[in-house]
Amino acid sequence: MGKHYAALETRFKRIHDIEGVAAILSWDAQVIMPSGAVDERGEQMAALSGLAHEILVDTATGEAIEGAAGEGDLDDWARANIREAKRRYERARALDPKLVEAMTRAETITEMAWREARAKSDFELLRPKLEEIVKLTAESGRQIGQALDLPVYDALLDGFQPDLRDAAIEPLFTQLRAALPDILGEVRGRQGRPLTPVGPFPTTAQKALGRQLMETLGFDFSHGRLDESQHPFCGGTPDDIRITTRYREDELVSAVMGILHETGHALYERNLPAAYRAQPVGSARGMAVHESQSLLIEMQACKSPGFIAYLAPRLEAAFGQQPALTPENLRLIYRYVEPGYIRVDADEITYPLHIVLRHRLERAMVNGDLRVADLPGAWNEGMKELLGIVPPDHARGCLQDIHWPSGAFGYFPCYTLGALLAAQLFTTAQAAIPSLDDKLSAGEFGPLVGWLREKVHSQGSRLPIGCLVEQATGAPLTADAFLSHLRGRYLN
Repeated sequence: MGKHYAALETRFKRIHDIEGVAAILSWDAQVIMPSGAVDERGEQMAALSGLAHEILVDTATGEAIEGAAGEGDLDDWARANIREAKRRYERARALDPKLVEAMTRAETITEMAWREARAKSDFELLRPKLEEIVKLTAESGRQIGQALDLPVYDALLDGFQPDLRDAAIEPLFTQLRAALPDILGEVRGRQGRPLTPVGPFPTTAQKALGRQLMETLGFDFSHGRLDESQHPFCGGTPDDIRITTRYREDELVSAVMGILHETGHALYERNLPAAYRAQPVGSARGMAVHESQSLLIEMQACKSPGFIAYLAPRLEAAFGQQPALTPENLRLIYRYVEPGYIRVDADEITYPLHIVLRHRLERAMVNGDLRVADLPGAWNEGMKELLGIVPPDHARGCLQDIHWPSGAFGYFPCYTLGALLAAQLFTTAQAAIPSLDDKLSAGEFGPLVGWLREKVHSQGSRLPIGCLVEQATGAPLTADAFLSHLRGRYLN
């Protein structure tokens, strides 16, 4: 190992540790931090972000990257690490450090304003702060795009999924936009209406069941937690994973699947290559890949008939027997499709249409084609066009997601790209793992998680996404497996 590569590893280990502290502070802010601490927490997060940024953009980092690239005793992992380090360095060098700190400070403050605005369904409480976030985000995209020769929105997309471009998204979303309404109409014309589970469903029992299901999937509670937050997420670090969900005592099915979804994220993080965990190459290969892991667990595996047969008696053990908790009715519940206002509660068929809308609106905002003040109206028009419904208030409309208040413009397309990849991966896994459906019906997730560990998790960021997908599935990413999955599950 040459001295330049060793220096590169040392510098990125330092950045990794700082970012790990920030991740835990972010979890704390969303779960247990008192509201009066928001301003101080914003300053703390800005200081950590600024410190990590300073190390990353230091000329010594660039010298280490350049020097390491010229050293000859490096394996494929080290070469990939240099590539990923250079990518991070070039993106960060493009940003004014003052912009980085301003963005971090604004994100923390705007997230807290969003919580109040959503609770009161009052867009005006958020609007001025969101305008500032959009302005700062657009400037970030402009600075990065100028350095990397990318349009503003592509520069933002690339930050969440390396090498993702809007030109690649458009044909996939156009195909979905054309196919999904017909599938939706056909399914709604033949589906039965399920019985609604009758509560109450005590939160304590839901938590206990959630932990049991997480352990079934292989979650290691010596390296993670399950808590509550307003918006479910998976955060922390690979050795200290923080999952959150939200519970309602009058409704059961969404919290169960929410926990399983976040566990999919957690399994990916936990199974990243340990030898490179503190290095860029050891991180997840972008958020579209990350979403594929959560959606594969939730939608492909845990809504399969086999797993529902496994889940039903455990629901009855936790909440008592009732007709609504039989496997037959649970299948109806988890296959019931209907346009709704809330993205996180949407079914597999309508969910991509929620993303098509957000993709359209966020691109327009950062490109200066849509004023933040006009967002509620544009949102409602888009919902009417794509889903045939109009939200009755802002809380169920443009205030429902945390992404834009936290500055995550360019993230939303990753959800649907992840759904496409999840279907393609699961189809491949079914062919590779004998009797996979039978294993899921017995609660045996070891073979599936092991296959994912080999094909995706353990690869970290060693491969570009296109190579990762082709190596794992034997084909480029398309919408075909996803649409075939929808027809097979809902129309056969």
